[in-house]
Amino acid sequence: MDELLYDAPCGFLSFNDSGIITLVNRTLLKLLGYPSDVLTGTAVEHILTVPTRIFYQTHFFPLIRMHGHAEEVFLTLRDADGNDVGVLVNAIRRERAGVMANDCAVMRVRERQKYEQELLAARRQAELASEESERRRAELEEANDQLEQQALELELQSEDLQALNRQLEQHGIELEGMRREAEEANLAKSNFLAMMSHELRTPLNAISGYAQLLEMGVHGPVTDAQRESLSRIQQSQRHLLRLVNEILNLARIESGHVDYNLADIAVTALVSPVLPLVEPQLQQKGISLEQDLPADLATRADVEKAQQILLNLLSNAIKFTPAGGRISVTAAARGGGDDEVVVAVTDTGIGIPAAMLETIFDPFVQVEISRSRRGEGTGLGLAISRDLAEGMKGRLEATSVEGSGSTFYLTLPAAKPTPAVSNPA
Repeated sequence: MDELLYDAPCGFLSFNDSGIITLVNRTLLKLLGYPSDVLTGTAVEHILTVPTRIFYQTHFFPLIRMHGHAEEVFLTLRDADGNDVGVLVNAIRRERAGVMANDCAVMRVRERQKYEQELLAARRQAELASEESERRRAELEEANDQLEQQALELELQSEDLQALNRQLEQHGIELEGMRREAEEANLAKSNFLAMMSHELRTPLNAISGYAQLLEMGVHGPVTDAQRESLSRIQQSQRHLLRLVNEILNLARIESGHVDYNLADIAVTALVSPVLPLVEPQLQQKGISLEQDLPADLATRADVEKAQQILLNLLSNAIKFTPAGGRISVTAAARGGGDDEVVVAVTDTGIGIPAAMLETIFDPFVQVEISRSRRGEGTGLGLAISRDLAEGMKGRLEATSVEGSGSTFYLTLPAAKPTPAVSNPA
């Protein structure tokens, strides 16, 4: 390994498709508390926490194999003393000496989780203040309606009417006070977001500055390959800076905006790239996968987001299907004029209790694998998948028989009538 890369300001490791570490630099060894290189030749999962191993198997490594790269992926490593170390990883897949290698640049993340939690807490406080203000406003409006009715009934009773007017004025003062409190809460949130913006941007700008110094050769000559790597670091820094700005903007509003690049695509071309990503899990559990996808069936969707939904559905089906089970992926046209396409993922797993079918798409809801254990994950996959489906003018639904299996239906608009349907390789 080149000495400059060996002592680069960010960690570096490379592993092959068997998951064996082939290269690791001194920066990463020092970050993980290893005095010497004892990691080369060991499995990369050796330095991953248990949840990160699962994420590596189901998402991270399949993502690299599918796209050839992965950017800004948050992983939790395990150091030599057994402590968790949060890092951001940029990975690229390339051929080296006739063998595919997966090269990873590793940057430690110290403050991100704390800031994100504080950011979410501030947002929740602002939302609670807004809800309380709305509730009190509704109460005051109701009181106002009552006062107006009483004014009509007591029109001839001057003294009582004046008392009611004074009461109404008092409610107005209280409403104005609550409005000021809400404005102050919003101002506090804005100030907090501005502070977090500065705290998050400062280390990102430092990363860019150090990378530029290295690129300028301040610390010694830089090869073309190293210059390219430094360029990627700066690109990643700019990408993360944009991401921080988006997170801060999303925190200021109740909902974000997601762009959907809708295009016509054959169902076979939509589904086929996803299947290799789950093949290792299928083989590990001995689960058979069947598919029935008509070659002439096409849909209109955002390809990346639709494949994200399908990957989540297949991963869930594998997770909740016992070894030796069966999973099928089918597709068919539906609707009066065949104006919809339904892709169904069916498994022979444990099924979903009838009481949970109404809430399975809510955030943080998880199906219990057994009475003492819930399914691993955050419980956000189906909620996100449903929102993505609705964003493509589709829907995501489920049917299940507890103990027999489940079927998830991804319904999308059919492709617009055209002489030919796009079917990318």
